[in-house]
Amino acid sequence: MSEVTVGGVTVGGVTRAEYCVIACAEAWRGDGEVLASPMGPIPSTGARLARRTFSPELLLTDGEALLVGPDGAPEGWLPYRQHLALVTGGRRHVMMGASQIDRFGNQNISCVGDWERPTRQLLGVRGGPVNTVNNPVSYWVPRHSARVFVEKVDMIGGVGYDSAAAAGPTATRFHRIPRVVSNLGVFDFATEDHAMRLASLHPGVTVEEVVAATGFELVIPDDGVPYTREPSPAELELIREDLDPKGLRDREVKG
Repeated sequence: MSEVTVGGVTVGGVTRAEYCVIACAEAWRGDGEVLASPMGPIPSTGARLARRTFSPELLLTDGEALLVGPDGAPEGWLPYRQHLALVTGGRRHVMMGASQIDRFGNQNISCVGDWERPTRQLLGVRGGPVNTVNNPVSYWVPRHSARVFVEKVDMIGGVGYDSAAAAGPTATRFHRIPRVVSNLGVFDFATEDHAMRLASLHPGVTVEEVVAATGFELVIPDDGVPYTREPSPAELELIREDLDPKGLRDREVKG
């Protein structure tokens, strides 16, 4: 844990989970009026925090048929035909999970092992291909390990940069992976060949820890890796008292 001091006021005990919330919220910075589709407690808290602070135009949904405010109160209707229009036109920014993800952002939530006889059957590709080809998609990984960050995914569900390029212009038009957030840090693809880069470390984490927990060679900036930004006291109050008073974030990321 670390302390945050703003205007002479010190707020102690910022948890790893709260840094993850901040990192997830930053994924939607500057997006404007797009539909946020976060999956999981920490990404959901991050999207609502972004809406309440620096991204007021962000649209949130209850996952079914309504647009909702940060408090969950209905503020609009999202019929299925309108949702499809958003999904196919780059007006949605999803934050999905990943059972596996590789250096170019290909994601797998379908199966582990050989396709003919997988060792583990998972969810299936679900909306991964459509999401990634038609909208910006970020990823959230609550337990960073070499079993998740792999050299090559066993099956491509979410389309990565190399796969989109191989498929051609129809796949690259709206394709973008703004960031990957894990319990160790933040990653992006801001490299010449779109290979994954370590963009920031959560406080208390070292570059060596991240490298050891990653199954491929990460791009490490020559000028050093910054820390994930500190939450302000106001943001911490929102997270703890309003957006996640039950502390679901700490169940997803401990310590």
